[in-house]
Amino acid sequence: MAMMNMVRRKSSNNMLRYLLSASAADTTTTTSLSSFTRRFKNYYSTETESNDVVVIGGGPGGYVAAIKAAQLGLKTTCIEKRGSLGGTCLNVGCIPSKALLHSSHMYHEAKTKFANHGVKCDNVEVDLSAMMAQKDKAVFNLTKGVETLFKKNKVTYVKGAAKFLSPSELSVDIIDGDNTIIKGKHIIIATGSDVKGLPGITIDEQRIVSSTGALALTQIPKKLIVIGAGYIGLEMGSVWARLGSEVTVVEFAPDIVPSMDGEIRRQFQRSLEKQKMKFMLKTKVVSVDTSSTDVIKLTLEPSAGGDQYVVEADVVLVSAGRTPYTSGLDLSKIGVETDKIGRIPVDRRFSTNVKGVYAIGDVIPGPMLAHRAEDDGIAVAEFISGKEGHVDYDKVPGVVYTHPEVASVGKTEEQVKESGVAYRVGKFPMIGNSRAKSIDDAEGLVKVIAEKETDKILGVHIMSSNAGELIHEAALAISYDASSEDIARTCHAHPTLSEALKEAAMATYDKPINI
Repeated sequence: MAMMNMVRRKSSNNMLRYLLSASAADTTTTTSLSSFTRRFKNYYSTETESNDVVVIGGGPGGYVAAIKAAQLGLKTTCIEKRGSLGGTCLNVGCIPSKALLHSSHMYHEAKTKFANHGVKCDNVEVDLSAMMAQKDKAVFNLTKGVETLFKKNKVTYVKGAAKFLSPSELSVDIIDGDNTIIKGKHIIIATGSDVKGLPGITIDEQRIVSSTGALALTQIPKKLIVIGAGYIGLEMGSVWARLGSEVTVVEFAPDIVPSMDGEIRRQFQRSLEKQKMKFMLKTKVVSVDTSSTDVIKLTLEPSAGGDQYVVEADVVLVSAGRTPYTSGLDLSKIGVETDKIGRIPVDRRFSTNVKGVYAIGDVIPGPMLAHRAEDDGIAVAEFISGKEGHVDYDKVPGVVYTHPEVASVGKTEEQVKESGVAYRVGKFPMIGNSRAKSIDDAEGLVKVIAEKETDKILGVHIMSSNAGELIHEAALAISYDASSEDIARTCHAHPTLSEALKEAAMATYDKPINI
């Protein structure tokens, strides 16, 4: 204890000397004293003054929660250890991946389709460094944009790693090496998730990469093996397939994207196969051998057991999902409970079992999606401020940002069938949509599932260009318990891709016109 007090006194004395020396430059004694007092107060304000809200984590859930809390009049501090705001999504996830998906799609279109539109491009080449620079620029500008939003809304931003001392007190190791204590009446855990590893496979982000490494490769791999056929694996596999890699996806389960509607999933897989992506389903990775500097050797076998065989790759992408990230928070010290996979159970108000401590986003049960975390952030701030918040996890849309995109909201046909509810299905192929035909991008379909008796929409599934934009009309309809006839009788501008949803809705309760 004596040693600890000595260290604290030393740190305080160093800061005192800094503040006095800085104040010495002022021209008058009065100004010097005022300047000294202001600097001293600012440095120690987080220690001596309690916040209404402290958010741990500056990702989509955390930064949105912080801004909303501040907008509701609560004194708010957000702590982020990365050193840049936006979390995994903005720094090494959603945003950089969409940048590369768009850039690689442009390259692929130039190679394969521009000539159909009378645009001739000879010797189209990939400048990978320029492509990565564009991606990095987008990330940098957006992270700085969040900092600007913090300043605008008067959110205090602390760069450091936090851990609990008590339910209302955090010890924060500041990035520059200092340590400070931050107090809050309400503390929100919004630390997100991390890459889920696989036993016996070491991710080095060079040859065996997670999605983070796959976003920063310095050369196009000749052969890329993706372990896991979920959203992230298919998106990143798609990027490198367009740029020239031979991509093989290895999946333990019998299907890609198991959560997807079965009919849509099958069409989606056929579409990716037409793009020369290969799939090895019901296949288990037994081991990975990186002893050779030339190739990586993967030993595989059928999921159900059987003969083993070896495949080779230049790069292996491990995309087996994500796991809640709460490491280093010292949750056990204050008694916050977690389940067997590390998630923090919460009630409808996002309260943990410890009074004054809340959790949102990927660290709690529910879909691990950035937009869901954002809605969590708004809702928890509203609850803390005395208002009502609301997030319905059954009505959160999901999107795979390949080309074509696949988007869905609500229940799959398999889920509806299992529930025993009588239902109707309406479908409309994009080949019947005039806008899709006119731009030579008519692959896919729209599928609407509605309750037979009431016509209430239960689920909508879209595979098409810009499906991620089209799905929100369906999300709004499902949120307000609309019927398929409600969508069908809503006038849609012509020609638009959105008309395909209208036609599918017409097919659900009556008959479509254009097919």
